[in-house]
Amino acid sequence: MPDVEENDITREDLIKALNEDLSREYQAIIAYVNYSQVLKGAAYMNIADELEKHAEEELDHALQIANHVDYLGGMPSVVPKKVKTSEKAEEMLQFDLDNERETIRQYRRRVKQADALNEFAIAESIRGILVEEQDHLIALATALGIDPPNPGIAD
Repeated sequence: MPDVEENDITREDLIKALNEDLSREYQAIIAYVNYSQVLKGAAYMNIADELEKHAEEELDHALQIANHVDYLGGMPSVVPKKVKTSEKAEEMLQFDLDNERETIRQYRRRVKQADALNEFAIAESIRGILVEEQDHLIALATALGIDPPNPGIAD
């Protein structure tokens, strides 16, 4: 939704944006379930366990976002974004890191949009989700041996 400024957002715009977020949560659930089971090798055992926890947290996020869409009068999305797969553990972790980075960027934007509509409870809920998404970003960056990237904010 790069063409909608926070001050110009409507409830319909927020519903559409939240449904994009919901599709991204579904993507994350599928990816984390898959990756947690196929990562092989001693070097990846800890992160594989962590990814299982991430899958559970992403399901909770999806339920919260679906609830917000319903509250706003929309129909929650049922279609996940495309899930990338790889035979290489580092590639899988990088895919997850990239997805978390985008999720954080979008949720930062969503907080501003919800605030602009005086939907403070939705904004507060998304702030809680952001805390967990940032933890996921840090865990993935650590597993890859890199500094966590700055997600910024969506345009």
